[in-house]
Amino acid sequence: MAREPHDTFVQTIQASKLVADDALEHPGDTAYVQGALERLSQWLDRAVQESRAALHSLRASTTEVNDLADAFRRATTEDLKPPSMAISFSVVGDSKDIHPIVRDEVYRIGYEAIRNAITHSAASHLDVELRYGKDLIVRVTDNGVGIDPAVARRGKDGHFGLQSMRERAGRIGARLDVVSSTAGTEVTLMVPGSMLSRPDTAPAVS
Repeated sequence: MAREPHDTFVQTIQASKLVADDALEHPGDTAYVQGALERLSQWLDRAVQESRAALHSLRASTTEVNDLADAFRRATTEDLKPPSMAISFSVVGDSKDIHPIVRDEVYRIGYEAIRNAITHSAASHLDVELRYGKDLIVRVTDNGVGIDPAVARRGKDGHFGLQSMRERAGRIGARLDVVSSTAGTEVTLMVPGSMLSRPDTAPAVS
């Protein structure tokens, strides 16, 4: 986390403070303060989600030596999944060295996709695939209830998982696709091979 002072987590904390400061400027307007408190609750919920993802990523980074496969395999077993959900994990191709900043963003995106599927999909099966080739591909597929198309495009009010995933993908020059229907959801992250070893994919620290 210290390596990314301009990451979305810090931005979320800053936004939360702005909302609180704004509420303090209208102490006599009960309706205004109530609305500000609701917005503050949403921002703090986002901060909790992002801090959890950051801690999971930090744990993976300190225990694994550039091994996304082991990190994702652990992610599929650490979360409390419904007893009715079966999870399969596969690796295709030979492991490649990936710059730590790129690797951590890939892990956080994949972890968020796994966590969302376990928490919200009501699926009976979840498949996680890590594919090494010309490009790096992470695919998380479930057979659950699907995501509303509007939510898949823009995210859900008060929930910032998809938004953060897209922001992270953009920072490493990757493509994130979310395809969903009533038959399930497939989240695919594609990182071009040219980006895997580049340390300049992270935002510059000023």
